[in-house]
Amino acid sequence: MSTKISLSKIISIGGKSGLFRVLNSTSSAIIAESLADGKRGPVHHTQRVSSLADISIFTTDEDMPLQEVLEKMKKHYDGGSAPAPGDGTALRAEVEKFLPEYDKVRVYDNDLKKLFLWYNLLHAREMLDFEAPEE
Repeated sequence: MSTKISLSKIISIGGKSGLFRVLNSTSSAIIAESLADGKRGPVHHTQRVSSLADISIFTTDEDMPLQEVLEKMKKHYDGGSAPAPGDGTALRAEVEKFLPEYDKVRVYDNDLKKLFLWYNLLHAREMLDFEAPEE
């Protein structure tokens, strides 16, 4: 049985590639572990940090939380990995298959590339079984 993951414990750090798991926090820093290589280190409060639970994708209706998008991807790819991100046209064609309502104007190619990279990183670490989002 796999452990459910809370996206509030997975972060993106400005200026650093990949994703990080929050291990602990102190008054001066967050202790995080890279999902890519397992290295641990401090993330200081002066660094730009985003919890994946706080990220959403623009759609033509309401913004969709990243967790819902990742769940749609998991269902679309039948729990497998997604194709490696290619150019913007290929990315947009791929997103159309599982999220046709995404806002084609406000969602940039770099956002989509990050989405596919993050999905595949979480997939490789068997971290696509999520806890219910916190209210």
